Amino acid sequence: MRITCIGGGPAGLYFALLMKRQNPAHEVTVLERNRAGDTFGWGVVFSDQTLAALREADPETADQILQSFNHWDDIAVHIDGRTLVSGGHGFCGIGRRKLLDILRERCAALGVQIRYETDVADDAHIDADLIIAADGLNSRLRQKYAATYQPDIDLRQCRFVWLGTTKLFDAFTFDFQKTEWGWFQAHAYRFDDTHSTFIVEAPEQVWRDAGLEAMSKEDGIAFCERLFSKVLDGHPLISNSAHLRGSAQWIRFPRVVCKRWVHYREPLDHRVAVSVPRGELEGSGRPVASHNGRAPVVLMGDAAHTAHFSIGSGTKLALEDAIALARDIERHGGGVDSLPAALDEYEATRSIEVLRIQNAARNSTEWFENVERHARLAPEQFAYSLLTRSQRISHENLRLRDARYVGDFEAWLARRSGLDQSAPPMFTPFTLRGVTLKNRVVVSPMAQYSCEDGQPADYHLTHLGARAAGGAGLVFAEMTCVSPDARITPGCPGLWNDEQAAGWRRIVDHVHRHTSAKIAMQLGHAGAKGSTRVAWDGIDQPLEDGNWPLISASPQQYLDGVSQWSREMARADMARVTADFVAATRRAAEAGFDWLELHCAHGYLLSSFLSPLTNRRADAYGGSLENRLRYPLEVFAAMRAVWPAQRPMSVRISAHDWVPGGTTPEDAVAMAEAFKAAGADLIDVSSGQVSKQERPTYGRMWQTPFSESVRNRAGIATIAVGAISEADHVNSIIASGRADLCAIARPHLANPAWTLTEAARIGYLAGPGLDWPKQYLSGKSQMEREFERQRAMGGQGTAAQDQANRALGV
Repeated sequence: MRITCIGGGPAGLYFALLMKRQNPAHEVTVLERNRAGDTFGWGVVFSDQTLAALREADPETADQILQSFNHWDDIAVHIDGRTLVSGGHGFCGIGRRKLLDILRERCAALGVQIRYETDVADDAHIDADLIIAADGLNSRLRQKYAATYQPDIDLRQCRFVWLGTTKLFDAFTFDFQKTEWGWFQAHAYRFDDTHSTFIVEAPEQVWRDAGLEAMSKEDGIAFCERLFSKVLDGHPLISNSAHLRGSAQWIRFPRVVCKRWVHYREPLDHRVAVSVPRGELEGSGRPVASHNGRAPVVLMGDAAHTAHFSIGSGTKLALEDAIALARDIERHGGGVDSLPAALDEYEATRSIEVLRIQNAARNSTEWFENVERHARLAPEQFAYSLLTRSQRISHENLRLRDARYVGDFEAWLARRSGLDQSAPPMFTPFTLRGVTLKNRVVVSPMAQYSCEDGQPADYHLTHLGARAAGGAGLVFAEMTCVSPDARITPGCPGLWNDEQAAGWRRIVDHVHRHTSAKIAMQLGHAGAKGSTRVAWDGIDQPLEDGNWPLISASPQQYLDGVSQWSREMARADMARVTADFVAATRRAAEAGFDWLELHCAHGYLLSSFLSPLTNRRADAYGGSLENRLRYPLEVFAAMRAVWPAQRPMSVRISAHDWVPGGTTPEDAVAMAEAFKAAGADLIDVSSGQVSKQERPTYGRMWQTPFSESVRNRAGIATIAVGAISEADHVNSIIASGRADLCAIARPHLANPAWTLTEAARIGYLAGPGLDWPKQYLSGKSQMEREFERQRAMGGQGTAAQDQANRALGV
């Protein structure tokens, strides 16, 4: 094949040498607009996994790179005069110029043609079977074929400057400095025998308020030297960007995502020889015989994607792109005819892997954009939160890397929870008002649609009793309705009469008599989402007969053209519904529930007031968020007034409607602050289900960032929900201060004893927060032995997973 790589950075050079090594008959050319030796940036970072991939792809190049690497295992976090260190992370640094020298020399040895000072403004005159667009972040080819690639570029909120220093760091170092304008942070690591990379970062507003926008480059560097003087130990900061002036050095990180990575050009007209203008292909000027085919132009490296430097380098991703494409080409035969199949595989598999890394990078980026709220945590928890910020490095993964660090942290966290012995974070106690939960696991309120006339009976006794015996600290009853017309379906439970209260009392007594769990009541009103069939007969579908009238903040149909229309609540309706909530609250207290939650989420009645998508009122209950909060707060205050003072009350909210114009995470913080002021003890942070137009971004622990934002900005306890399915998830969330409790839904449907099972899975056999029903103890040892056997057999798999996770950065 004739292969042309546009861009002589790591992606273009490494792919060129891999293809030439794969088949010396390939004609491989690299076109680079800069001079040999020109480079930007200081050092780059690779994980141990990337190094292993380099060794497999080309041992000769890998050996040269390894000889020039500086390796470290530790991460050091400096904040508030404290230094906290975690080990076992396995990263390496190398100077960017040194890396490019190695790649250039290897290309030359294999016979790759490299043309410097060759600025390719357009690919129209390039005749090749395969064109690699490795022309960087501001790729002109990506822009030219944007209709195919469909790039999405998001400028992030922080400004950063990439500097160097002669201070040699022994660990990957994060240094955080609070100023009168806000927080600045430095990311520093050694990459050769004389220099370290030193990246300084701050939110845009902090950067502006500090005056850096108006400073010269020299003054900006002097500012950073003073700010980070302690960690720099008298060493200077250095810029290698002589061509940049003033604030041009400070940039915002652009996150680049492309929907497609491959574009097929239309065939050139082979009947016409085209001379290449000197400005576009310097040093050629000869007629080019065009390739009579649709040559693919393939994005690689920063042209295709970016991932924030806080989880590793773009160079790492670029080299892995090159390895993946070279592998796929070889797998499919290595020739022109098999290119389409190889490129299909490259685009399909590599783009998915990169997207996973970009998702982790997004979490990491947002963490650094919000240091202000994380800094409210104690230094120990702040450092732990930093280490796990991507949500791809978990509690047990940290234990594999540095068991001593995790053990010390668990002991610190246990002491803060009042324990005199260590325990995994999920098994530490939690107290609100006069109620103490034995651990941090919550059985979510999950609709069962199994009542007649709202009456809880044997089914609910069995369902809730089994889960209370299964080890969780708190068990929620499903949303219970305050009146017959408040139900979602005819199968929903109620608390509008004394007979129902007696049924609930029987269940509460059972839980208290036979388990150490606490039990919570969640009260709600379906609003416009009521009068529907039970889920297995058609979720959200209206009843075929027997419908009841619906009310909501404003008239709406939940399912356009399908659902019943609700009518707008009048003041008399509001008074009646408030009274219904108060009466149900009294009955819940009399039934003995330990905890009460008001449901203001998921598009139900009170949620319909909160969301601008469903509240279009023109009175004092519509318009601004303050007005939209008015009625839910009135209901809450009325309930709090009759609910026993020693028992906690929480509120469930939808923190994000996932629809333009709907509730945002910023709104969620304001809602939490308002409910906190009204006497709420905790916010149960969910999202969505307000509009069928929603487009959520799903993933592991996908709603946890909303909980973290509410908890650490509003200063109120939270429950995290959403795809939390392992003890490792719960431990990571609680330990990092992202939530105080974790609600587990579907896993508890599949396994009522989820908490006991997960304790055995992680090897927590006895201790605080864990108590097996004495009737089940004979099954405990058998389960523990089985998990111990699985851990022994799966040791290699665990290590492999650890190695894979390291690729995702610090």
